[in-house]
Amino acid sequence: MSKGAKSFTFYILMILVFGSLMYLIAKEGETYQIDGALNSISEKPTDLLSGFDAFKKLVLHHTESPLGILLLQIITILIIARACGWLFQKMGQPTVIGEIVAGILLGPSVLGNLLPEVSSFLFRPESLANINILSQFGLILFMYAIGMELDLMEVKKKLRETLLISHASIVIPFFLGMLVAYFMYESYSYKFTPFLSFALFIGISMSITAFPVLARIIQEKGLTRSHLGTISLASAANGDITAWCLLAVVVAVAQAGNMLSATYNILFSVLYVLIMFFAVRPFFAMIGNIYHNKEVVNKGMVAFIFLFLILSSFLTEVLGLHVLFGAFIAGVVMPSNLKFRKIMSEKVEDISLTLLLPLFFVSTGLRTEIGLLNTPQLWGTCLAIILVAIVGKFGGALFSARFVGESWKNSLYIGALMNTRGLMELIVLTIGYEMQILPPAIFVMLVLMTLVTTFMTTPLISFIDFCYRTREKIIENKKAGTVSGVFKVLLSFGRAGNGQIMLDVAHQMFSKGKNHLEITALHLTVGSDVNPLHADNFEEVSFGPILYGAKKLGIPLITRYEVSNNAGQDICDIVNEEGYDFLLVGAGISMSDAPDDVAANKYRATFYNRYFKKLNAPESWFYPGGLLKDKTKMFIEQTNCPVGVFVNRGFVKATNVLVTLTNVEDLFLLEYVHRLVKATHGSVGIVSNPPNSEEESVMTESIQNFISETKHATLLPEKKLAGDILAKFNFMLISYPTWNILCETRKDALQKMPSTLILNKASK
Repeated sequence: MSKGAKSFTFYILMILVFGSLMYLIAKEGETYQIDGALNSISEKPTDLLSGFDAFKKLVLHHTESPLGILLLQIITILIIARACGWLFQKMGQPTVIGEIVAGILLGPSVLGNLLPEVSSFLFRPESLANINILSQFGLILFMYAIGMELDLMEVKKKLRETLLISHASIVIPFFLGMLVAYFMYESYSYKFTPFLSFALFIGISMSITAFPVLARIIQEKGLTRSHLGTISLASAANGDITAWCLLAVVVAVAQAGNMLSATYNILFSVLYVLIMFFAVRPFFAMIGNIYHNKEVVNKGMVAFIFLFLILSSFLTEVLGLHVLFGAFIAGVVMPSNLKFRKIMSEKVEDISLTLLLPLFFVSTGLRTEIGLLNTPQLWGTCLAIILVAIVGKFGGALFSARFVGESWKNSLYIGALMNTRGLMELIVLTIGYEMQILPPAIFVMLVLMTLVTTFMTTPLISFIDFCYRTREKIIENKKAGTVSGVFKVLLSFGRAGNGQIMLDVAHQMFSKGKNHLEITALHLTVGSDVNPLHADNFEEVSFGPILYGAKKLGIPLITRYEVSNNAGQDICDIVNEEGYDFLLVGAGISMSDAPDDVAANKYRATFYNRYFKKLNAPESWFYPGGLLKDKTKMFIEQTNCPVGVFVNRGFVKATNVLVTLTNVEDLFLLEYVHRLVKATHGSVGIVSNPPNSEEESVMTESIQNFISETKHATLLPEKKLAGDILAKFNFMLISYPTWNILCETRKDALQKMPSTLILNKASK
């Protein structure tokens, strides 16, 4: 008997023997049951129908339990928040807008009106305490991450340039907010709320800037290293620190009742801040120099950091400043070592941003009853608050930036960026609401103000761009490039390893054919919500191999890194707007022969064929992500310059090149082949398959002229490509129309194709 058969026999015997023994124990034990147990057994279902009724009751019981309701709430919140975030991302808006809207949709304003029974079951009042507690933990982790995003050294460097901008964008809206509070206090505030507390909270709510949203917009626009980007980021960071310190004072005053009562709170708070910066921060600086990689940042170190975070939050809560101020300061005093900050932010961001923060948005949405604004007067007040907020923040930043010498364009940019409020504003409003300083109607108005000012940022920046982007400048730049004779190649790659290989392709294709070759390597990270700390790391890792390759080849290389929500469209826009002469991009994973990619394509195709092919659903719907999608058609149809789509099949050097010509339109490939073999000193095989005799004569003449001018070039006798022919070559050039034909008629043969460059002439 084989080893496998022995194991199987032993397994069956074990199940039978021990199963029988357990059955005997159960039957024997039933004889000792007491009367109560016997009665409960008699109440058990006796047939399938009654058994199903019992099952339904059990399911309903577990669903309505505190844990069941909490899990159901989290599932609902995450689905709606992700869907709304995705929708607003497609609209060019920060995902935070969609998540705020998701909270309002699940609140009494929408779900409570449309489906009141569902709302009362899913978000019953007694169950909201759990959501609120979890959301507070999410905010603690988020504020800690925001503190770590702030680079105090950069703030210090730009302090002189940004002090006026950052503080003007706080002081002016703060003053206007208090002025608005003066006129609203009698009609809208709680009768037991002191005017000073009410006015301070209205003022601080007008003054907040959403540093995370601002940082990601600058990152998405590719302005991170520009003068405008550094000034805006430093101004926002400086303003954030000032605003949160100011908020701590406002909370202390509001809780104490007046400035005199808050004196001790403020004094002990100042002592806390001094200890954090002058005692704790140097200690963490030492830790950062030791614990700066994932290998040494062990669980004990992470536990210590989280303990410190919670302790800092507890101290500020006890001092009357609010728990979030302590979390923010804990992040700020973390080691300035970027590697340490990246490691810690990775540990807290995923759970806080994707799981816990959406709970905060919904808890805010549950408080936002838009139906409270039920009169023209209330809506007029809401509109006035929005206008005052925009004028104060946008105007304060705009004119202060212009005063310190910034151009009108940069000043408008800074004003628009500083006007965004986002999640940071919601945090302030929630604090005021929970302290019963902001009544529900004012809370709703300020939430709407938050949505409007955050939503308008991206369109306003685009409008400013449009106003300053003149057609004459674009034409002038293109003419300058033409006159200088510079041949500009944009090389866009995804995976770091592919960049170096594609650089080899570009070098072999153009180094001998163009006198002045300028290659720009472009790498895009998809997702505008990428943390700037992580983006720097992505950039460093992504460009490492291609920079090494450029140094090895001895050619200059321009690197360009950007964050994008729509990589394909952004690549096309860059090519068209900046006048590139050639676009070289990598093919999608669907064309790759790497083992992992082949497996991914195989599973995707199997899934589609098994479940959805019969429904005639487009196959493009069933890609698990943008990495698998083949964007060849988009690049070729939407760019104004020639495009080359590179399929890597172990490319090293194009020493044995195959070119296939199916009609007269394909003859442009011969120019590329000529430059390629001139650089590589390789051989060329040509497959010609003209559609008719008229085109055959034209093609034959062109091919013969090419062969006479090129060494080691031959016309192959084959008219159609087969797998054995493709296997003889290590590089293939093919036109895009011919490629489409071969994909339909020679799909099996293409499995054996070498590294291939799919080329197309300019579409416009």
